[in-house]
Amino acid sequence: MSPNPSFVRTLDEAWRRTGSLLCVGLDPEPSRFPGAFANRSDAIFDFCRAIVDATAPYASAFKPQIAYFAAHRAEDQLEQLIAHVHEKHPGLPVILDAKRGDIGSTAEQYAREAFERYRADAVTVNPYMGFDSIEPYLAHEGKGVIVLCRTSNPGGSDLQFLDVGGRPLYQTVAQLAAEKWNAAGELALVVGATFPNEIEVVRGIVGNMPLLIPGIGAQGGDVEATVRAGRTKDGVGMMINSSRAILYAGKGDDFAQAAARAAQETRDKINLYR
Repeated sequence: MSPNPSFVRTLDEAWRRTGSLLCVGLDPEPSRFPGAFANRSDAIFDFCRAIVDATAPYASAFKPQIAYFAAHRAEDQLEQLIAHVHEKHPGLPVILDAKRGDIGSTAEQYAREAFERYRADAVTVNPYMGFDSIEPYLAHEGKGVIVLCRTSNPGGSDLQFLDVGGRPLYQTVAQLAAEKWNAAGELALVVGATFPNEIEVVRGIVGNMPLLIPGIGAQGGDVEATVRAGRTKDGVGMMINSSRAILYAGKGDDFAQAAARAAQETRDKINLYR
């Protein structure tokens, strides 16, 4: 038996237990923190912990972006934060947004970083170098591997829409993930909310595979179009991520309460269309 619970199973249970498809992204930028956090060595952890505790009732997952921690030499605070989520909010999976993409022994080390050092439940990876850049992550039983497929940024089309045998490359990635790479059953795909038509196409290719969907909120993705395109038949199947619109909903001492209100409103808006 795997020492780790299945990411996909935990996520499915979280969707159904919480009644939420919202994933709260944790992209801490100290220059945007309320003044009370100024000049504090633990500011990133304390700010994110307050956001996590305030928004947990409305979320089914959290997604810390590693660059926002590493840029401020706060990797130890990221470790603390993920441990806090596991301890105080068990059953809500943590996705380490790292977008790693390398091969062989280097990929093995990135996998150890994500799953052994940070103890994340899943990690985002870039499939550009092929299956052997993804395989080392799958060696960690029960851990999720979330593959970039159709990203939310405009420049994603530079490569993801290249013709490959009569169809865009992102569709080939989706089919490979669903049919050849997912032997462990722990894969998911990233598809941006800014492209609802592509979300629908990917859903048709991958069946019930989970989709991580960034791009609502600050990036302007349409919630209704996203949900209708990406939901499974039973109204789940998506981790719809919002980061800045929740993190920085308030600028004063009530920042956590403002984040909670924004999370609740986002969850409720998503649920209107499930």
